[in-house]
Amino acid sequence: MDIPDDIFTEPDPIDADTLAHLGPLRRLAGVWEGHRGVDLNPKAEGPERKSYYERIEMHPIDPQTNGPQLFYGLRYHVHINTPDEDIAFHDQVGYWLWEPATGLILQTVAIPRGQVAIAAGHATPQATKLILTAERGRTDYGICSTTFLELAFRTDSYRIEVSFHRDGSWSYISDTSLMVRGRDVAFQHRDRNRLTKIAEPDLNPWARTVRDRKAAATPQRAD
Repeated sequence: MDIPDDIFTEPDPIDADTLAHLGPLRRLAGVWEGHRGVDLNPKAEGPERKSYYERIEMHPIDPQTNGPQLFYGLRYHVHINTPDEDIAFHDQVGYWLWEPATGLILQTVAIPRGQVAIAAGHATPQATKLILTAERGRTDYGICSTTFLELAFRTDSYRIEVSFHRDGSWSYISDTSLMVRGRDVAFQHRDRNRLTKIAEPDLNPWARTVRDRKAAATPQRAD
């Protein structure tokens, strides 16, 4: 990555309309459901296969800057249930981010069992497939876990592949390499599902403010 001499000055101007500048992530914006999820996870007696239902909300955030670096993105919430459990099987929040200048895509991951990660990849604005990865031990695009997870179920790598389909749906396959305590070979934990849109995304707050100001400034037509 080329770092400019001026690391403080932010881009000017910045367009408020996040949905117009999301590149390939525009296809992820909205509220989604998937009813055919499959999870393969490690258990004491061997691998367990579970079916699951998933709901994902992805709404645009205002543009974000690191000095001259500019991101447009989506804030997401994943909630997963299985047919045989009343409590959530999996809950996850984070951001999908797109840097138009470089094609960099980031997914930040936070799960309420004491684990966070940043996965990275690159794509073109018209890409129909996204591949992002994170590795334990990296200080930029890495994985951080609690002491228990480090010692009992160490996550060495994470990979997610997203495919966009012609009917507007999208699917993913996520693979996590786990080193389970007492075992010599890493376990490949896999999740996959296909999501269908059930609602459109909100506007990001700045774009909503701009829209409302324009509406307020427009003279009302007298009937």
